[in-house]
Amino acid sequence: MLLCIDCGNTNTVFSLWDGESFLATWRTSTEHQRTADQYYVWLKTLMNLHGIDPDIDQVIVSSTVPRVVFNLRVFADRYYNTRPLVVGKPDCLLPADPRVDEGTIVGPDRLVNTAGAYDLHGGDLIVVDFGTATTFDVVAADGAYVGGVISPGVNLSLEALHMAAAALPHVDITKPQKVIGTNTVACMQSGVFWGYVGLIKEITQRIRAERDRPMKVIATGGLAPLFDQAEDLFDAFEDDLTMHGLTVIHRYNKDNM
Repeated sequence: MLLCIDCGNTNTVFSLWDGESFLATWRTSTEHQRTADQYYVWLKTLMNLHGIDPDIDQVIVSSTVPRVVFNLRVFADRYYNTRPLVVGKPDCLLPADPRVDEGTIVGPDRLVNTAGAYDLHGGDLIVVDFGTATTFDVVAADGAYVGGVISPGVNLSLEALHMAAAALPHVDITKPQKVIGTNTVACMQSGVFWGYVGLIKEITQRIRAERDRPMKVIATGGLAPLFDQAEDLFDAFEDDLTMHGLTVIHRYNKDNM
């Protein structure tokens, strides 16, 4: 069985893939101090609670936090006797190599999203991922990552607004009733919500114009459904796109060993 691990700046997600579907998915906060033993105790406890005793013999990791990769490698080796495949490392093959400026290191999360989106929707895509950053990944007709856009994440923007302005409270993002707020919280929510709607529309429009071809917009990440309420921004929403991408990359490597 394959254990897929996606380590982001905020959360780390573990999913069990049996070859046809995900049996279970668990999430924990990303902490670079966490040891291999702590990962195992946490994961084993959750599997026991759900009555799952999988025979894990393969592990694949995508991490935007380099410092956690070592302990995840030890975790896979010590408890599952396997060397994990790490996206972005030279020994991890990609279905299509990225076409970017020489010397540029593309984030593993973007490579994984590209592979997953292409497998599900074909080429000529814009993948919008609502994470710690809001990223736009451009996928060519042949499935290659060819560049993109990085902007501050929605919650990061709200937190920065709260931290930088003493009089502004911390608020949760939601779709406001009206554009014009009549109190401080409503004003902040409107500014962030409609501001990001405008950002998404403008950036995707400019990418399409620059590529000079029709392109589908695929959304992923926790806040994507919220923004889809506002406008017809996306052609599809994929809740587990990153995990699906990990299975695609793992299968490609297995088939090309």
